[in-house]
Amino acid sequence: MNGLFKRRLNHLPPPPRAGAKPAVKIAGIAIVLFLSLQLTSHAQDARKFDLSRLLVEKKLIVNPRSSAKVLKDNTYKGLTCGGIVWLTGVNFSTGAIDIDLRGRDVFQQSFLGIAFHGVDSITYDAIYFRPFNFQSVDSLRHRHMVQYISQPDFPWDRLRKEHPLVYENTINPSVKSKDWFHARIVVTNETITVYVNHSVTPSLTVKKLNSRINGLIGLWDDGLPGDFANLVITSNP
Repeated sequence: MNGLFKRRLNHLPPPPRAGAKPAVKIAGIAIVLFLSLQLTSHAQDARKFDLSRLLVEKKLIVNPRSSAKVLKDNTYKGLTCGGIVWLTGVNFSTGAIDIDLRGRDVFQQSFLGIAFHGVDSITYDAIYFRPFNFQSVDSLRHRHMVQYISQPDFPWDRLRKEHPLVYENTINPSVKSKDWFHARIVVTNETITVYVNHSVTPSLTVKKLNSRINGLIGLWDDGLPGDFANLVITSNP
């Protein structure tokens, strides 16, 4: 064997061990792990809010036309509110809003939900529910359980007159009028989608009716005070 051949032979890589993975596969795994870490670092930012603590710490805007007090309930820790109670220091754009709600089974006197993209108590969007319709046998009232509004230009009565049963709907699954229920409101740049009690089937999907892209977020109630608990806001990056 000549010297040149020996030198070339000595520079060949060693044969792979039995069971060893090729370098290409190892490199691929490393890339996948890197991308996963990158995605995790840009994951949605979910914030849980202790509503009763926010009230005590005066981090809620309770104006003279609204009210808020600590909820007295053995099921959830939260607030009983009337009017619009805004959160301070929270600017919401797109993402998801999760909240547990309980209204009153009193005809035309219990409306509650979430206001978002608020400028003030006059200009905002809202998703709200009519619990007194939850168990109605009337076919039309049955379709008036959840509502989208965009104040001040598109109140519920204008939307119902000009676009009947487009911006309001029944809820799925059904809920008893006096029971707690969970609402998830998903807001994108163009649409709002509402899910009830963790259902994968939306109860309402509508197009936004304004060009606002962010703003205040608050607890919304009209009529008899309603109960609010377990607020979680998940903002898109």
